[in-house]
Amino acid sequence: MSKKFTLYDIVIVGVMAAIIFALTYFIRIEIPTPAGPTNLKLANAFILMAGMVFGGLRGGLAGGIGSMIFDLLNPAYIATAPFTLVFFFMMGFVCGVISGIGNKRGHQTLWNIVGGISGALTYFVLHISKSIIELVLAGSDLFAAVTACSTKMVTSGINVIVGAAIAVLIAPAIKLAVSKTGIYQKAQ
Repeated sequence: MSKKFTLYDIVIVGVMAAIIFALTYFIRIEIPTPAGPTNLKLANAFILMAGMVFGGLRGGLAGGIGSMIFDLLNPAYIATAPFTLVFFFMMGFVCGVISGIGNKRGHQTLWNIVGGISGALTYFVLHISKSIIELVLAGSDLFAAVTACSTKMVTSGINVIVGAAIAVLIAPAIKLAVSKTGIYQKAQ
């Protein structure tokens, strides 16, 4: 029997996508690199937190949609919007699936840490690999392409560490606050 995507799911994805978009739009530091612009941003923590609190599918959709909308509204990123949708979906999805194991086995904080790091590293690998492949396809030597992506690697590495740490710290409080509203549904 298949699970239906409910109105609750749509609302959670929409609200979280809006928060992720707003954080990306207003709270980021853009860094130009030879491989294209990159950002230090708080939104990554909220993508991971959405996966931890609302599950992989909801967190992934919220992260992918919210980040993609930002890309579609910014000329510097519009061409990468489809990749953004997939990469940030995978970030929230992987985090949510792994964190969900903690709901079944206990030790939620440990599973949130593992899920947060795994989700963030999934994005890191996809993002950096895409950048290197683009440069190689454009004619760069592999070593030169990796070197050109070094700034992206540093900023993405910072995003991995900071995003996972913030998500692990705020997820329990958000989960408690949402559960007190009476509208919380357990992550699927």
